[in-house]
Amino acid sequence: MTDSPVIIAALRTPIGTAGHSLASVTAADLAAAVLAALVDSADLASDNLRDVVLGNCMGPGGNVARVAALAAGLPVTVPGLTVDRQCGSGLAAISVAAAMLRAEPGAILAGGVESASTAPWRFWPPAPGAGPERYERAPFAPESLGDPDMGLAADLLAEECSVSRERQDEYAARSHALAARTLQSGGFEAEVVPVAGVTRDDRPRSGLTAQRLAKLRPAFREHGTVSVGNSCGINDGAAAVAIVDHMTHHDLGVPGLKILATATTGVDPNRPGFGMVPAARLALQRAGLQLDDMDVIELNEAFAGQVLACCDELSLSPERVCVEGGALALGHPWGASGAVLVVRLFSQLVLNSAGRYGLAAIAVGGGQGVAMVVQRCP
Repeated sequence: MTDSPVIIAALRTPIGTAGHSLASVTAADLAAAVLAALVDSADLASDNLRDVVLGNCMGPGGNVARVAALAAGLPVTVPGLTVDRQCGSGLAAISVAAAMLRAEPGAILAGGVESASTAPWRFWPPAPGAGPERYERAPFAPESLGDPDMGLAADLLAEECSVSRERQDEYAARSHALAARTLQSGGFEAEVVPVAGVTRDDRPRSGLTAQRLAKLRPAFREHGTVSVGNSCGINDGAAAVAIVDHMTHHDLGVPGLKILATATTGVDPNRPGFGMVPAARLALQRAGLQLDDMDVIELNEAFAGQVLACCDELSLSPERVCVEGGALALGHPWGASGAVLVVRLFSQLVLNSAGRYGLAAIAVGGGQGVAMVVQRCP
């Protein structure tokens, strides 16, 4: 771990609800705003900047990272790499960047971006005698293995793990209350880069209660327990970090987050929400630490039932998770969400000195999980 790369800056855009505050901003422009602000925040020399690595799921195709880097005004000599691990793309991009820096010194900007509002429509080619068929998402897994939508899979996981509707609604209300409190106290301000005049997240609602959420109908099956109220939103946003190799960090002498370990794992594609469990366990094992050692834990809250099922399996109190509000309240901009978790760790551990160790973990469509363990330094 003595050669571990270090995150020296972490920023994100506000997270907008699809079709609302950031609806007119493309994925590349969302990311460009964060990249430009990171270069200024970290005071990075352009000749030391090796690459830009960004996760993205539903953008226009091509190399969004390269377009965003150029739109941010970075030198044309700085290349870009776009990573797609679906919901885990942002965290995967940071893991890729860390691996690159272990091999070659310098600085890399890494994170993720998603603009559900400007995502292009997608069509399968027409069959003989028929027109093209529009589809909402690419396959997560072969149909022969099972390829459920994430909401249905989360509902089935909650049932199998005996996570009640009441627990789910209480957890979702908690997330909104915590995020609203953090928002009102200015707790997100240091990490948020204004974009298109937008300065704050769209989604958190301070008055949302479990009793109000209980009135909502199941969203994915008739007698299910997952509703729109205890699920994340569809969102726009970007998040990224500046990472340097350990010697560059030593020379800079600034506080940061050392990346102790990362892990990517696979699980049954029929229960993709469970993917964060083995990923978190493996990352902790590689770091030589336990969950009890973690001071800040950021799990992506795609669905309350899914997060609670994972907490139960990990013997982790949900009260320790996302203590300033999570994706149920802030939103889930797919390709960016994993990077948002790391930004949240940076704000709490580095900017607010909330402890020493942190864990970020996210589940991925198709049955995968990505996790990262970090340590505040110096």
